Amino acid sequence: MKKIPFSNETGEVRELTEDDIKSMRPAHEVLPDELLKVLPKRKIGQRGPQKHPVKIAVTLRYSAEVIDYFKSFGSGWQSRMDKALKEWIKKHPHTA
Repeated sequence: MKKIPFSNETGEVRELTEDDIKSMRPAHEVLPDELLKVLPKRKIGQRGPQKHPVKIAVTLRYSAEVIDYFKSFGSGWQSRMDKALKEWIKKHPHTA
């Protein structure tokens, strides 16, 4: 079975499959002890402090036409959608 890279040439990470996750090894098996000593100790799923503004997870409903349009350009469609909305905000400033 051919291994598929986790990211593309721009650094966009693809969605991981169950096989990808099963093939992963624990950090203590692949990282040097010096690095493991300085890494923060967190529980599984626990996030560390954010260095940049955190995006907010929301549930939205868009028309199929909008989603199909952004998805038609391939992976990274959500980031492109975010960028398009930011551009719209710049062109339509809130004046109230």
